[in-house]
Amino acid sequence: MSHLTDRAREMAAAAKGSTDAVSVPGQMFEDVLSHAQVKRRTLLRGGLGASIAAIFGGGMLSACGGGGSDSDDNEVSYDVAFQQVPANVGDQVWVPEGYTVDVLFSAGDAVVAGATAFTGTFLGSADTEKFAGGNHDGMHYFELPGQDPNKRGLLAINHEFPDYRVLFASGSYDAATATDEQKKIALSAVGISVIEVQKDDDGNWSVVADSAHNKRYTGNTVYNVGGPAAAVLGDTVVGMLNNCASGHTPWGTYLTCEESTDNYLDPTQPEEGYGWVVEIDPRNELTGMPVKRTALGRFDHENTAYMMGSDNRLAVYMGDDGTPGCIYKFVPSGSYNASDRAANAHLLDEGTLYVAKFNADGTGQWIPLVQGQNGLTAGATDPGNVTQGAQTPVTIDFNTQADVLINTKAAARVAGGTLMDRPEWITVAPDKKIYVTLTNNGGRQVTDEANPRVTNRHGHIITWTEQGNSPLATSFNWEIFLLAGDPRLADEHLKGDINGDTFSSPDGILVDPEGRLWVQTDASTSDTVTNTFGNNSMYYIDQETRASRRFLVGPTGCEITGLAYTPDLKTFFVNIQHPTGTWPSNQPGNNAALPARSSTIVVRHEDGKPIGA
Repeated sequence: MSHLTDRAREMAAAAKGSTDAVSVPGQMFEDVLSHAQVKRRTLLRGGLGASIAAIFGGGMLSACGGGGSDSDDNEVSYDVAFQQVPANVGDQVWVPEGYTVDVLFSAGDAVVAGATAFTGTFLGSADTEKFAGGNHDGMHYFELPGQDPNKRGLLAINHEFPDYRVLFASGSYDAATATDEQKKIALSAVGISVIEVQKDDDGNWSVVADSAHNKRYTGNTVYNVGGPAAAVLGDTVVGMLNNCASGHTPWGTYLTCEESTDNYLDPTQPEEGYGWVVEIDPRNELTGMPVKRTALGRFDHENTAYMMGSDNRLAVYMGDDGTPGCIYKFVPSGSYNASDRAANAHLLDEGTLYVAKFNADGTGQWIPLVQGQNGLTAGATDPGNVTQGAQTPVTIDFNTQADVLINTKAAARVAGGTLMDRPEWITVAPDKKIYVTLTNNGGRQVTDEANPRVTNRHGHIITWTEQGNSPLATSFNWEIFLLAGDPRLADEHLKGDINGDTFSSPDGILVDPEGRLWVQTDASTSDTVTNTFGNNSMYYIDQETRASRRFLVGPTGCEITGLAYTPDLKTFFVNIQHPTGTWPSNQPGNNAALPARSSTIVVRHEDGKPIGA
């Protein structure tokens, strides 16, 4: 997710688990599975597994995480063994042999019970407010109490940008000339959808059309404001937008992230109301939700990912998808209460926000962004974006903590945070390793050890470990995990060092509960890029060998983004954002008369195995 993808930038300018795991109330199934994964996993590293590896000449990548094997023949292997997909171009979704793809949920589909879906007739804001927004992005799958989570749950899905072709007959939008009704329609297409989904006896997933859980939160919704900046913003603000990537909390709420600090769909709206992390309860049980959590800072947010300590203290990690942007973490003052879900409702309103400084020797520090510390005072000097060359410093006043949080980008630069090549998603692995994708920075001229390439068109991935594997650590050790690119490219800054299937512009990244690393791309869709890498894709990367294997390829013009899964990892939900051809209208069972639409797909193994096996 770029601040806006290349296609979306143009439009914006024009607009200007397993049943043996027992959960504790409020505890997420990822946490349950990470504790139970060794018990459930049957690894094929000895015996038959060694024979298979010998037959395939080491071509079968094994899942990272080590471990032994259980004698229970009924237990499931999560070792990675799929046959990689070629670097394709065309107007379809490709997955490995033995896998199926189904379209679950597209822009314009009905969400709220009784809503009217888009079927080719353009609707007013009262109707568009109730159907699916556009440009599906980050998402998360939540369990429902009393339900088998492998067969029924809630999907919370971000909508980054409107799909104008399902909103207006012209297929376009101009914020400067739009009527109030047109603005409402455009703003209805951002935010998030919460939908209940279920799997039938044949393994097919569908949206539960009449579910009371189905709900839209849009650019027209009123949101509460929490944290120190509420003193400036007030108790409520109207709207959120550019809902890019996302995260979740251990108490079962959704963190949707705004990747814009201004409302380009309605420029009359005050800027300070945008650029926040918004907490929403998909089960709609916690009072006071949804809330813009201002203590986590205001910038071009990508996703959130948390690390939990043994004492139930946690840190929330975030990236600023600026060119360049910094990496942050927020440490709440309080502890997570595993036995009382409601007790965590305001945990993200008090704590310390830090920015990362990556040192040349592979160490790093977390610098507190606290008013009065690290230069954050009245009359501070903001050096600006120095990576692109000489800048003209500006003076900025940090008189209160609200000033620091509203102007987080400037505060991070003043305090000495490292300006990275557009931080995208961050993920925390079960072994506490942390990964971040740095998608690209075509304008970088001043390099450093953490961002070593000028004109970094293909991006890279960095990994780090906190001191003592503690979320409360103020220092860490880091290294470059890989440099994206392709050895066939002549320029030394474009070659990269990928072992296996190459890619450009890593974006979505997630280590699943079995310790397997998945990466999704958001590269340019120009011929000069697709001729080398094919369409945007999704990859498995072995964390030990760093070997890359292409798992899924998307249709023409799309970005691959969003990854959610059932606890048994037998169902993956993936988002196909802004396809430009005829997909998914060209798929069986879809209306061929409708335009290409952003969609959520379901990927399954035909034999009922976990994804990747």
